Amino acid sequence: MAKFKIKSDYGPAGDQPKAIEALCKGLTSGARDQTLLGVTGSGKTFTVANVIEKVQRPTLVIAHNKTLAAQLASEYREFFPDNAVHYFVSYYDYYQPEAYVPITDTYIEKEAQINEDIERLRHAATQALLTRNDVIVVASVSCIYGLGSPVEYQKVNLKLTKGEAMTRATLTRKLISIYFERVAGDLSPGTFRALGASLEIMPASERVIYRIDLTGGEITKIEEIDAITREIDARHDAVFIFPARQYVTPKEVQDAALADIELELATQLKQFNAAGKILEAERLKRRTRQDVAMIREFGFCHGIENYSRHFDRRKPGEPPYTLLDYFKSRGDALRSPKASSRDFLTVIDESHVTIPQIGAMYAGDRARKNTLVEHGFRLPSAVDNRPLTFDEFQARTGQTLYTSATPAQFELQRSGAPVQQVIRPTGLIDPKIIVRPIVSGGGVSEVSPHVSSGGDSSGTYEGQVKDFIAEAEAVTKGGARSMVTVLTKKMAEDLTQFLTERGIKARYVHSDVLTVERIEILRDFRKGVFDVLVGVNLLREGLDLPEVELVGILDADKEGFLRSETSLIQTIGRAARNVNGRVILYADTITGSMERAIGETNRRREIQMAYNKKHKITPKTIQKRIHDIVGDIERTRKRAVSELAELDVAAFGGDKKKLIVAKRKQMHDAADQLDFETAALIRDEIQALEKELK
Repeated sequence: MAKFKIKSDYGPAGDQPKAIEALCKGLTSGARDQTLLGVTGSGKTFTVANVIEKVQRPTLVIAHNKTLAAQLASEYREFFPDNAVHYFVSYYDYYQPEAYVPITDTYIEKEAQINEDIERLRHAATQALLTRNDVIVVASVSCIYGLGSPVEYQKVNLKLTKGEAMTRATLTRKLISIYFERVAGDLSPGTFRALGASLEIMPASERVIYRIDLTGGEITKIEEIDAITREIDARHDAVFIFPARQYVTPKEVQDAALADIELELATQLKQFNAAGKILEAERLKRRTRQDVAMIREFGFCHGIENYSRHFDRRKPGEPPYTLLDYFKSRGDALRSPKASSRDFLTVIDESHVTIPQIGAMYAGDRARKNTLVEHGFRLPSAVDNRPLTFDEFQARTGQTLYTSATPAQFELQRSGAPVQQVIRPTGLIDPKIIVRPIVSGGGVSEVSPHVSSGGDSSGTYEGQVKDFIAEAEAVTKGGARSMVTVLTKKMAEDLTQFLTERGIKARYVHSDVLTVERIEILRDFRKGVFDVLVGVNLLREGLDLPEVELVGILDADKEGFLRSETSLIQTIGRAARNVNGRVILYADTITGSMERAIGETNRRREIQMAYNKKHKITPKTIQKRIHDIVGDIERTRKRAVSELAELDVAAFGGDKKKLIVAKRKQMHDAADQLDFETAALIRDEIQALEKELK
């Protein structure tokens, strides 16, 4: 059995050794929950990687968004290159859920665009969990949404062995029975094609082709072929082919499910008619009978997930199968439905954000489904196609590590005193905090926990902006960058325009800025294309920008979510990667949140400075990137589609078909590295080239 083994040029340093020892001791003693309070830049991911190596357990890491999940997956892959590190997030590039708005009588049909590469990575994750123990899956909160039964999924995997008796017709039927689609042209994941006495299969989880030679009624050769170059990469004595879908339903189960759907329909129609809801009854009858006919004929219908309770043979109210069940279903657990889930480790990254997300998913989904059911768009069983409740989530996880620079009360109440990781391996200390008044003329305060700055809160907005401009210009002259955070999107846009008009190179980011554009903005910021970044809440978790020397927080005394203790500490942490880092809080009064955030920052500074003095450490600004896909200044972007295509066609002697083949390989390589932004740009280039060919 493969074991987790870290490969790194450096070992634990700073507070990491003590944190690793404490966390491992807690796991060994059976502690259900532990919290790692790690300051920004202290290497929490490396600490957790060392814990995984020591306890040797499969691990589920949950992050609160896809970008952070991709960053973590990249880091774990680098630490564990010989182990299975997988990425499991929602496979939708675009998703509009089905909904009904009674007040306007508006029905919104479900719309979705599936990302083929992410779907492939999801298959790879579930297959790895069922076949090996050295697995780390980094997932978004989508891991609490429904999947097919892991038991049924593993039951129908197809093992093909060299020398096994098999005809082409038999293998074709077997592949179709596990939801592979037969095609005549190019293969994509989950498809196969016939070539003479051979079948070529592309598994749902890989970008390779298995060519199965079936000469003389048996399997004579199994070759692994590169999907792009068509070169033979390997020859095998046996291969496993898993189903092309994660929902697997045997024929007898499908028949029973359809019978139950029709019975539920009859019951619901009776209730609607008794209540005088004739329109709702007719609407439900037409849709459901059409869906049943489609499933009976083709095994599928649009919105089939709404009938998942019947196909899973679950009782009303029972939770769906999720990724967590695949962790429980490894090895002997498949033969013991009551097997404990405590043999895998759960890590909740940025727990102060992720835990509330997990807890909020069920209620929103249930409210939307109840409206659909009430107005005859769905059967009542549709509500059981849902995410887990928070209690169900906790029942399916065992020992859990919460990691955050600002753990919330939930984590602290469950785990007790956190394991602290305050000392950074780099020796960097938390930034100095200064409080200045919002209006001009209030002076400057080097802040201790109980300092109060004067000033008239009814003053204008110009004082703090004028002061920040002066500070930012000085920082720019020294070759560093500045960030400033405001309270609204409109303020971010207005302040950016105000700075630009005064000759300061500035850009803004907020939730309306598209993901790819946001990545480009952050890249340009690090490269020095502009000097001041303006934002709202996006300047908090997950941004590692060592060039930032100054962070300004405007209107810091406006209590609320964006100026809470947690938000302030997270924002202050953006200046913690630069040896000259400092933060200016613009406020006319010291709020409770400010006082606590300043006090915690000063506490950490004292510990860090004492450690540096004792060990004679001189802190230095980080010179290379901390692995973060949104802050990668080394990543080169592709030129515009037409420009790039024109240049590359020349390199292929004008043969656009060969160019498209090469581009597809580039696209899939980028996706395998979890660089979906680059993959999307290359996909656009391919589409432009294909259009030209037509």
